[in-house]
Amino acid sequence: MNSVSKFAFLFSIFIVACQSKSPDVSSKTSENHISVSYSDDLNFENLDGRLLLVLSDNNNEEPRFQVTNNLKAQPIFGKNVNQLKPNEHVVFTEDDFGFPYESLSDVKPGTYYAQAVLHVYETFNLSTGQMVKLPMDNGEGQQWNKSPGNLYSKPVKIEISKNSVPNIDLVMDQVISEIVEPEDTEWIKHIKMKSELLSKFWGRDMYLGAHVLLPKGFNEHPEAKYPLMVFQGHFPSDFGGFRTTPPDPNLKPEYSDRFGIDGYNIIQQEEAYNFYKRWNEPDFPRFLIIEIQHPTPYYDDSYAVNSASQGPYGDALTYELIPYIEKMFRGQGEGWSRFLYGGSTGGWEALAVQVKYPEEYNGCFAACPDPIDFRAYCLNNIYEDDNAYFARSNHKILEIPSHRDYLGNVSATVKDDNYLELVLGDKSRSGGQYDIWEATYSPQGEDGYPQRIWDKYTGEINHEVAAYWKENYDLRHILERDWDKLGENLKGKIHIYCGDMDNYYLNNAVYLMEDFLESTTDPYYDGEVDYGNRAEHCWNGDQENPNYISRLRYNSMYVPKIMKRIMASAPEGADLTSWRYK
Repeated sequence: MNSVSKFAFLFSIFIVACQSKSPDVSSKTSENHISVSYSDDLNFENLDGRLLLVLSDNNNEEPRFQVTNNLKAQPIFGKNVNQLKPNEHVVFTEDDFGFPYESLSDVKPGTYYAQAVLHVYETFNLSTGQMVKLPMDNGEGQQWNKSPGNLYSKPVKIEISKNSVPNIDLVMDQVISEIVEPEDTEWIKHIKMKSELLSKFWGRDMYLGAHVLLPKGFNEHPEAKYPLMVFQGHFPSDFGGFRTTPPDPNLKPEYSDRFGIDGYNIIQQEEAYNFYKRWNEPDFPRFLIIEIQHPTPYYDDSYAVNSASQGPYGDALTYELIPYIEKMFRGQGEGWSRFLYGGSTGGWEALAVQVKYPEEYNGCFAACPDPIDFRAYCLNNIYEDDNAYFARSNHKILEIPSHRDYLGNVSATVKDDNYLELVLGDKSRSGGQYDIWEATYSPQGEDGYPQRIWDKYTGEINHEVAAYWKENYDLRHILERDWDKLGENLKGKIHIYCGDMDNYYLNNAVYLMEDFLESTTDPYYDGEVDYGNRAEHCWNGDQENPNYISRLRYNSMYVPKIMKRIMASAPEGADLTSWRYK
């Protein structure tokens, strides 16, 4: 057998082994188990959802808050339940799929704290004709461990021995309470509106929301009409980074593991107060700034575009929510006066919305965007690679990383991320990063759920689905394909920033996008692409300050460039004066 044939043989053994251990295949039996039920005192009945069993080797906090994909991972196992009744027992055995251990029988012996959580699903009758079961957002931004209405048990201390778990019964007798919505203030208003477009798609009333920061003098200048800045990003519980009082002098300093900074909570309050002062300075332009709430049954936000499985969120945001806000708060209401910015998910959204609605917005500032060229889907090329989890050659198989620090130290892999998501929910229902990309970019399957870009267990890529992604959501491809139609409306509007040591390797796609943008002619794109030296996620274009500071200044750092763009591009007769008061 030659080396190529031998490799193919070995890799096929690996795939067969994976399939034989697939979470959909039962191959083991055990007398020991952990059983879960919920109390009839809760007054629930016939519940659908994802039942999760979490184990933690410490009681620093509840196990449900210790689930992660990195080296601090704690064991978690998951399975679907349908029409579960009170006091009905669901048994977890070694056949049930988990992460980072695939089976309960593999869990390292020791003392653990066990907790059960039921992530409740609701039924949606889609306009496409399918019926799907998904978790409705309940004001928390699609966080299964914090979602109001989810059931959970109190942690129980257990002992796990080699190849054996104790026979115990966990009773879910707790319900996560409702979230208190923020109240309006002098500066910040909170709005919620029913979307007719989304309600029609989902077969029930669906709502969009926003936190609106008003400019200085809003009430004193009723004649003023304001430009709009749209801050894209993950679900915001309130408008962030704005504080009308100095930092709390009694605030206890907290250490930031991410940035290695002591007292980062104090820095955050200082920056928020500094922005408030800057917002009120005489020379600061008067804008409306909004942070939008658009969680879906799949994730904490919709990715702000139309999609087969999530519905017309792009149209709903651009043609329903934004005009609604502009009418309520005296926005200019014209494309020249609207700007998009954000980082990570918000970076992708800012660029995608600008590309898909080129005349409705006048510029985007996309920091550390999620992959904008799927030839660099993090470290995967979904068009040419066969497997998302492993790089392979004639003689070696290498697991593909998904997260690094600025020195290149790897803490998680693509397989890790996807296996954890597979535990949290099948059919793209985990609320995780890879699943929302799938829910946004994929065609809808016959069952109403998104088609998989790859087999969630083996990592084998579906190139037919990848081709659909390319034509509909690969932003670099779309720009290159349609530049003759889009170019004039995008000239001067595209600004992209990324650290060259982005934790998720997002800079790789930015390089490919830059190659195309710099090649453009008739017209030249006339925008900006910039990189932060050794900067991690989510560097946003500030070459003078460290990442932990600049990430707190999104709402002011692009204003000079926005003003320059307005003055250079506003159409004849545009209102450039009513909002320029001191």
